[in-house]
Amino acid sequence: MIALVTGANRGIGREVCAQLAGRGHTVVGAARSPGSVPADVRPLRLDVTSADDAARAAAEIGERYGRLDALVNNAAITYDTWQRAADADLDTVREAAETNLYGAWRLVQAMLPLLRASGHGRIVNVSSEVASLTNMGGGTPAYTASKVALNALTRMLAAELRHDRVLVNAVCPGWVATDMGGPGGRPVADGAAGVVWAATLPDDGPTGGFFRDGRPLPW
Repeated sequence: MIALVTGANRGIGREVCAQLAGRGHTVVGAARSPGSVPADVRPLRLDVTSADDAARAAAEIGERYGRLDALVNNAAITYDTWQRAADADLDTVREAAETNLYGAWRLVQAMLPLLRASGHGRIVNVSSEVASLTNMGGGTPAYTASKVALNALTRMLAAELRHDRVLVNAVCPGWVATDMGGPGGRPVADGAAGVVWAATLPDDGPTGGFFRDGRPLPW
């Protein structure tokens, strides 16, 4: 399997790379500063907010491998615990959306020909339970709104790509002890495992779902 993981230089993304590579898959670890990806992962410099970077990455993967089996949209920014929706800085909200939503969307569009060429492509959008409308409260408005939109994108892509045999799912890794999540969360390996599960689903696996640890979450 050929997999591309964004935000691969730290936290959940780095661990997803390590787990996929440990299973014998070929992994491209993408980040703005990719020098910290695991040693058995091929580094790729990629800023998901750049259309030029996305096109270049697709060209490089296409030239080297001819296909892409799994795209893991993990790159994310701005867990804005200091804000409330009522008086949020909308520039901060836009900035978060540029990476968390449009970055993932941009990568899907760039990589879609390669995912179709796979014949069993997988797209995993790393989301968060804070984006569940069922139990939503206040706080972290930039991050939450961007992840709600990412969940909506997941549903649309799953419906549109079903006939291309591309499975598209959103995964919440849970509260994980990373630079973004802060101390006290679950081990990063546990959070990454659910992402790896979705990236390696069989052809009859689910699509258009929202999961944590392989179990459905309410939208």
